[in-house]
Amino acid sequence: MNHKLSTNNMNRLNKLFSTKKDNLLSIYYTAGYPQLNTTVAIAEALEKAGADFLEIGFPYSDPVADGPTIQYSSQTALENGMTLHFLFEQLRDLRKHVTIPILLMGYINPIVQFGVEQFCKTAAEVGVDGIIVPDLPMYEYEKMYSRYFTDNNLSNIFLVTPQTSEERIRKIDALSNSFIYLLSSSAITGGSLNVSANIEDYYKRIKAMQLNNPAIIGFGISNNSSFKKACEYASGAIVGSAFVKLLADEDYLDKIPGFVRSIRP
Repeated sequence: MNHKLSTNNMNRLNKLFSTKKDNLLSIYYTAGYPQLNTTVAIAEALEKAGADFLEIGFPYSDPVADGPTIQYSSQTALENGMTLHFLFEQLRDLRKHVTIPILLMGYINPIVQFGVEQFCKTAAEVGVDGIIVPDLPMYEYEKMYSRYFTDNNLSNIFLVTPQTSEERIRKIDALSNSFIYLLSSSAITGGSLNVSANIEDYYKRIKAMQLNNPAIIGFGISNNSSFKKACEYASGAIVGSAFVKLLADEDYLDKIPGFVRSIRP
């Protein structure tokens, strides 16, 4: 089953990847952190600073793949009152202010509670382009949910780790229609990207597979050197924990342009 979107049905994510092939920078942050109503203002500041696309995390009480920084932001966002319903209300005005592609990232439980079909429909209505659900099994997506994504012109982003088999990577590539999220390790988020020989071999292996979809590297990208290293092997990289740490500063909105320049001058 080919999940490619037709040219006239391309979302912003597909258009971005068709026009820009390398040095793409994505930034992740948690909706509702540091304050409940900061989600759209942060997105706007990141676009102005030069980010190519954004990942907005919706918080969950049991974030198993997240390191302490993102766990803390999730916990704070939940305490602030962030829910999926509230996030969608916030995002209703998103496209008046932000033009770059937006992905939502989070765990499957809140989506199932919301209703997967309704979640996809509402995400599309507010201008979301793609969804990343690390704990959604591939067969469940394919058998139960893929039509909701396709019907709403949403890209589903799969994750690949150094342990993922070639057969599974090929299957993920066939099911994808924008990019593949290449984890720099199978550890939790927020570690540093130490490009050991093993990791370098893994990157080379993926590159040699000549997949149909571009790869974006995430986990451990925190400065210009780790960003540049990731871009040697992939079309770009995602910065998460390093940016979420910045949001703890009082004047974080003023610091966003400098932060983005420190990653990609």
